[in-house]
Amino acid sequence: MARKSWMYAVLEAVQYEMRQDKNMIWIFELTPPVASTPGLPVINLEKEFGRKRVVNTGIDENWMASCVLGAGLAGSKAVTYIPYQGNCMCFQVIQNHAGKLRSMTGGVASMPIVFLLEMTGQTPGFGGQHSDYEIDTYYAHIPGVKTVVPSTPTDAKGMMAAAIRDPNPVVYLYPAGLRELTEDVPNEQYTTPLDKAAVRTIGSDITIVGSGGGMPEVLKATELLQKQGMKVETIDLRCLKPMDTETLVNSVQKTKRLLTVDQSYYTLCPGAEVIAHWSRNNLRDKNNVSGLAPLAVVDAEAHWLGAPRSGALEALRAAFDATLPTQGQRWALAEIALWLKLLGEEVNLSAEELSRLPPAYRHQIAGQW
Repeated sequence: MARKSWMYAVLEAVQYEMRQDKNMIWIFELTPPVASTPGLPVINLEKEFGRKRVVNTGIDENWMASCVLGAGLAGSKAVTYIPYQGNCMCFQVIQNHAGKLRSMTGGVASMPIVFLLEMTGQTPGFGGQHSDYEIDTYYAHIPGVKTVVPSTPTDAKGMMAAAIRDPNPVVYLYPAGLRELTEDVPNEQYTTPLDKAAVRTIGSDITIVGSGGGMPEVLKATELLQKQGMKVETIDLRCLKPMDTETLVNSVQKTKRLLTVDQSYYTLCPGAEVIAHWSRNNLRDKNNVSGLAPLAVVDAEAHWLGAPRSGALEALRAAFDATLPTQGQRWALAEIALWLKLLGEEVNLSAEELSRLPPAYRHQIAGQW
């Protein structure tokens, strides 16, 4: 255990994984993978592993993202560090290729790649065109890609190790405002789950949910409220997708109050996703234990996988689509019927109507498990 900065903890995790796997690579531009902390050895990945494995590409974020994508498809673990100036230049590669190739192969293709994207948020001094915390929403929206945003050096190390070992592509968001943050971090390698939020403080009066660069201020506010006698439960999301719905729901059911805080923009921000997750699960609360009004969210696709592209899946959707005039009506009807079933209501559909539903809906609505 030693006191380490955010980036030192990240590079320590990468250094360990590169020592274990001789085929793993690191791709960067401008900023070399070097970190130092008083009293500890300097980490310099380029010096230790050489320029064939730690490559300075020049300024081309699209190429960098494509490089690690190709390396992953060839069986190599790979990480690319893209600074805040170009963190959206690689969007098309991640959205249209990294997020789809694994599911398009039925999970056969392993994609152990990490896109380490720096973002500035409300950190002063970066200028308007480089103040871009909203990329958390952009990348979390992509099917097939896990999106994480650690807020502490300890989580930064554990989540980087987990991201490198994950067979799915991971967008790993690095809040620039946390670069000088330090704390005691274990020296040994460890992993932190990529699907679990962290409960930072326990309380019963209100749940405050934050993420990434906003967490230091959230914790300061929590401390101030605690001094005033309020029992605050503070949750650090850590994972934007998949989001830890269970932790959120359990907390709000206990406190009956929810406040979301983040540095992103209001429309479709992570806080909106938190509220959507809570509302959707509150709808399943038949007895409305929470006392809140139930709401529902109907979306076009599953939050993890993209649209089906195999012939069999497309034929299944086409058969169901033939039952109603518009696609929105067809899928909305199935969703509504399923939610009514979950609420304990009777859903009376004829055998012919049931036969037109996809099996997943048909079995759940008819109770044929």
